[in-house]
Amino acid sequence: MEHITLLLAIVVVTALVFDFTNGFHDTANAMATTISTGALKPKTAVAMSAVLNLVGAFLSVEVAKTISGGIINEEGIRTEVIFAALVGAILWNLLTWLLGLPSSSSHALFGGLIGAAVMSAGWSAVNGPTIVTKVLIPAVAAPLVAGLAAMAATKLTYRIKANPEAKATAKGYRAGQIASAGLVSLAHGTNDAQKTMGIITLALVTQGVVAPGSNPPLWVIVSAGVAIALGTYLGGWRIIRTMGKGLTDLQPQQGFAAQTSAATVILASSHLGFSLSTTQSCSGAVMGAGLGRKGGVVRWSTATRMFVAWGLTLPAAAVVGAGAEFLTKQGPWGIAAVAVLLVAGSGVIWSLSRRKPVDHNNVTADDLDAEPAGVVTTAMAAVTPPPAAGSVAAVTDEDLKTTIPAPAPTDPTAPPAPAAAV
Repeated sequence: MEHITLLLAIVVVTALVFDFTNGFHDTANAMATTISTGALKPKTAVAMSAVLNLVGAFLSVEVAKTISGGIINEEGIRTEVIFAALVGAILWNLLTWLLGLPSSSSHALFGGLIGAAVMSAGWSAVNGPTIVTKVLIPAVAAPLVAGLAAMAATKLTYRIKANPEAKATAKGYRAGQIASAGLVSLAHGTNDAQKTMGIITLALVTQGVVAPGSNPPLWVIVSAGVAIALGTYLGGWRIIRTMGKGLTDLQPQQGFAAQTSAATVILASSHLGFSLSTTQSCSGAVMGAGLGRKGGVVRWSTATRMFVAWGLTLPAAAVVGAGAEFLTKQGPWGIAAVAVLLVAGSGVIWSLSRRKPVDHNNVTADDLDAEPAGVVTTAMAAVTPPPAAGSVAAVTDEDLKTTIPAPAPTDPTAPPAPAAAV
């Protein structure tokens, strides 16, 4: 019994560690565009997001119920399976964070859970129809719906204000961005914090602490909300940089359209019990906003790497989860070995990240890991006008100041200059 109690405690702590990584991995979802457009300072943005993530954790438990009683069959699943699944999810989260790729923490968790369950009890342990309807279909639909909505919203904002006064419009949309970023943070807490709640509840079910199909206990809700809020406050600066600067160049109007569209999709799915990826929804919305502005482009080389990471998330986390479960099946020494590998792998990734750190001081710098525009981006920019007349005028004036020197003042007492020789 003591071993079982210790194992359950290890699983709960590991689940909260995953929740913590989920927080800093997904901070970019809410705040990347707000930071990149200058609507909020970086540290202020992540602090605001952290508070609203904590609040969002208390708004619903539908996604938690999907995970704790839908993805895999609870009967016959050992607590070690959940531990192995979390190891796969955490390592994939840390690896994609190191690379600055906004991959899905949700799918990393699902992949680890599926791989560990199959290794433990075979394919019968997985509920295929639930995975298709509540994981795979939303994974494809969410970025498309959010992207199309953001594109339409961006076009509408520019059509409504065809010739706006630049400063007044930018100020108004920055205020709108702050509100919409808060909505995305609230939606993220509602959706993603529940995934950890569901995992912990599933672990409690395997130990007979709560009955199958039960809602998460209050202490689970509170601890999951606090863990994701702390992770959010640290800020996943590498991924914030990719989403804010790497995919497209955003103006305040586009940031407002992208965040509002993404928040709508995430909140709607949360209340329907669809455990979609907030990362994919927000990334799709950012790309849609980039394409929705005349003259706007998407850096497809960055987007392609992101798409590859999306496709690899489920199978890669599943492979790691299956390997971890293979070790845990060997007994206490196997569980200890998995724990050591998790700590060692996390330490290696962290040390690699220190070679070229990204933080709130350089997250918006243009010279850090700058990526040249690709052929498609260059061609699109060549045949479309610049984005905003106000900004072009300002640049032109500045250029004139630096390229056309002002004439020197004349002295009326000075003799006239000699005529040029013919």
